[in-house]
Amino acid sequence: MEFNRLTPELQVSNIAQSKLFYVKQLGFTVEFEREEDRFILISYEGSQLMLEEDHPEAWITEAPVFPRGRGINFQIEVNSLSSIIAKIKEYCITYFREPKEQWYRINNKEEGVKELLIQDPDGYLLRFQEYLGERDYTGLI
Repeated sequence: MEFNRLTPELQVSNIAQSKLFYVKQLGFTVEFEREEDRFILISYEGSQLMLEEDHPEAWITEAPVFPRGRGINFQIEVNSLSSIIAKIKEYCITYFREPKEQWYRINNKEEGVKELLIQDPDGYLLRFQEYLGERDYTGLI
């Protein structure tokens, strides 16, 4: 297995609940797990996350409060949003932001995505997006 050069590690309140959400409900793959450390590394189409359950020696700067990860969202590019949308419906996961087409300006081009946001059991924001292509930036929005 090859590790990404940047892989966020999320402190979670309950590793079993997080594993159920990410693996069973959303379809992430467990790349490896250290049950004795309550730790797993998961992936989805090349994106990786590490999850570790709270413990006294964890690298936590303050006591965690819900929702965790305030001010950050994790962008996860997928080949197609349809499978994630199907999982969201199947498991009655609430959208933080419903699927929407969005165009972002990058210099003189715009890149389009269809994206949605959901929260994991600890409140971390997950932004799944499907790439739609690029177009010339017209300056009209």
